Amino acid sequence: MIRAFRNLIERQLAKAQAEGQLQGLAGQGKPLPDRSGEAHVDAGLAVGMRIMAQAGVVPEEFTLKEQLAAARKGYAALTDAAARKAAMARISDLEMRYNMARDARKSFFR
Repeated sequence: MIRAFRNLIERQLAKAQAEGQLQGLAGQGKPLPDRSGEAHVDAGLAVGMRIMAQAGVVPEEFTLKEQLAAARKGYAALTDAAARKAAMARISDLEMRYNMARDARKSFFR
C-alpha cells in the first residue's frame, strides 16, 4: 500500500514537472526555511499556525493579550478613583475574553 502510494505521488510530481507547473513557485531556488523549532510541535498545529502567519492572520487570543498588557500599563498610570475603577472593569473583561479564547484554542487542538 505504501509503495503504491509513493509511486502515485512520484508520477503526479513527474507529470506536474513535465507540464511546467512546478516552475516559478514562491521560494524557487532558495533553501528551505529552518523549521527546527517546530520539531516538538504537532505537525497539524505547526502547519496551521504557519498558514495563518503567511496570510497575516493573528488569532484573537494574541490580540487580546496585547490589549490586556496595554490596559494594565494604562491602569498603573491612573490616579482618579473613578478612572481606575473603569480601567479595572476593562482589564477584567479582557482577562475573561483572553482566557476564553485560550481555552477554546486548547480544547480545539485536543
